[in-house]
Amino acid sequence: MSFVNKVLLVTGAGSGIGAGTAIKFAKEGANVAIVGRNIDKLKRIAEKCEKIGPKPLIIQSDVSHDESASRIINEVIATFKKLDVLVNNAGVLKFGTILKGNLLEAYDTTMVVNVRAPINLTSIAAPHLVKTKGNIINISSLAGTTAPEKPPTSAYHISKAALSHFSRCAALELAKHGVRVNTISPGPVKTDLMDNAGIGHVKFDDMAKTLPLQRVSEAGEIADLIAFLASDRAVGITGSEIFVDNGYLLKHG
Repeated sequence: MSFVNKVLLVTGAGSGIGAGTAIKFAKEGANVAIVGRNIDKLKRIAEKCEKIGPKPLIIQSDVSHDESASRIINEVIATFKKLDVLVNNAGVLKFGTILKGNLLEAYDTTMVVNVRAPINLTSIAAPHLVKTKGNIINISSLAGTTAPEKPPTSAYHISKAALSHFSRCAALELAKHGVRVNTISPGPVKTDLMDNAGIGHVKFDDMAKTLPLQRVSEAGEIADLIAFLASDRAVGITGSEIFVDNGYLLKHG
């Protein structure tokens, strides 16, 4: 797959799946715009991209702020004159439960990043994607399909269910304009999502033992799937949700 002369925008690109995606597309020749809050992390990813492909556009921004979406899209268009692929990857995990009385706080914090921001970015990016017959890939989670094993993560599960369904709604609306929208819902992936949530060190080897394939995914695997869905090889795929869970749902679905 080659993405030479294509323009990709990926949020949450400072680490994990977002970083892996930026590096993957840079290697394929794409012009990549990377968005995140931590400028030092973005610079490190940009350096990796530049070693193997075009120099990326760094956009330091917090997608939880509504005004950020317009600025992000405007910077991409001003720099590259078009947009071909939008990857809504930024996400947060905030704890809260019904009985502790902090579920609503967790819900508000989570939904603004995991759902409102992708909706906002999609709405602003859509006219540009119509021009290029581009596509959108939303990074959800198998959490959107399953109830939480531990109540404190309920808000995250709710947000991912909402994001997955938004993807289907957007896919149907934009299909007649030649824009495809798909969802990737990973199971456990070696990222710093849980570290950022304050869980601390996660023992992925122990987690792997609970999965049918006895492994946890790497961010690069998700990036490979994103690249496939964004390519012309997936021209007939829209409104789909693809799970990368090493068999988790076979036991828990």
